[in-house]
Amino acid sequence: MAGSTPPSTVDGWLALIEGRHGQHIELGLERVRAVRDALGAASEAVVITVGGTNGKGSTCAMLEAILAAEGYRVGCYTSPHLLRYHERVRIGGREIDDAALAEAFAAVERARGDTPLTYFEHGTLAAWWAFCRAPLDVIVLEVGLGGRLDAVNIFDADCAIVTSVAMDHMDYLGDTREQIGFEKAGIFRAGRPAVCGDPQPPASLLEHARAIGAQLWVSGRDFGFGGDRQQWGYWRYAGPPAQGSLTRRGGLAYPALRGANQLLNASAVLTALDLLRARLPVSMQAVRQGLMLVELPGRFQVLPGRPAVVLDVAHNPQAAGVLAENLSGMGFYPETWAVLGMLADKDVEGVLALMRERVEHWLLATLPGPRGLPAEELALRLRAAGIEGDVRCFAAPREAFAAARKSAAEGDRIVAFGSFLTVADVLAAIHAERH
Repeated sequence: MAGSTPPSTVDGWLALIEGRHGQHIELGLERVRAVRDALGAASEAVVITVGGTNGKGSTCAMLEAILAAEGYRVGCYTSPHLLRYHERVRIGGREIDDAALAEAFAAVERARGDTPLTYFEHGTLAAWWAFCRAPLDVIVLEVGLGGRLDAVNIFDADCAIVTSVAMDHMDYLGDTREQIGFEKAGIFRAGRPAVCGDPQPPASLLEHARAIGAQLWVSGRDFGFGGDRQQWGYWRYAGPPAQGSLTRRGGLAYPALRGANQLLNASAVLTALDLLRARLPVSMQAVRQGLMLVELPGRFQVLPGRPAVVLDVAHNPQAAGVLAENLSGMGFYPETWAVLGMLADKDVEGVLALMRERVEHWLLATLPGPRGLPAEELALRLRAAGIEGDVRCFAAPREAFAAARKSAAEGDRIVAFGSFLTVADVLAAIHAERH
């Protein structure tokens, strides 16, 4: 950017960064590591890295909420965002402000010299620089894609969590669960705690952890959970399972995040915190408070009012299966209206197979950008899958949502899902109405 005036606003920086590379994906660590070293930013905070196919956002939100309830100052980096970029960078429980974010983008721009960076790489380094400028106790980093070659992986985690391993982003990570598991396991570090929240991890993940000497704890093998309608409990083996020594935490409140899968995420979170307790002791009171107060828009988010509105970013079969299970547990609704928009590189047929029995009306939306699947093509996929009945096409998710609200009866249910872009457009429309 030699000879030109740097942007003075966040919008200006985002336009500049996206204009260079768009938001395409380019995996690899050499370039981003070189810019990190030139940036010269360091922190003494404990670093927790969270990867996995699904559940990353919920896991990061629970970590942030519990640690904040204990009084720790937490920096949390997640992606993508729903309404505005600032959601990705939280410091002390608040989104980063305009001035600090613009300053962080500028710092990375100065450090990169002639080294090209993608949109995600520039943003990741900017978040790190902002965290290093703040007096933080803990930094929680969410992996963008995969793990081994993701920009977040240039930072060594004191504890790494892989939430789940399922088929997604196969163009980049491989077309088998074993290949994807190996990529996810790339965030583990030798001699440091590693947690796997997937009760059936691929052998590649287990083997990589063993090969590098990571201290791996696996759901169902080394820790787990159980409960009833009122409360749940968590357990972890304090020693090797054969010794039968257990650490137990009982009488826990259910996470405020809705969905049956959240206990899987919560038990992985508590395992990670147990393993870090020498540096980050956390009381039972903070655990309970954090679980009760945690919030995360767009993850089985049920809005108040009638008809019921459910927002879920589910965009692959594993997440769609969880969504379908959660919908079945909501009670009776005469009709369910789906507002669905998906990206062309997703397993559309796999998602439809899991959701078809939960939906009576399909309101299909075209998503923006080169990866966005046109609504008409999505309609063809529905017909090919044998889904008949009420199927309509719209130019955008907000238009499909408006039609659903107009058509749905008071006792019905509207479910917007299929992509972050789908939920973001619906949320933006709802916010615009309210303001």
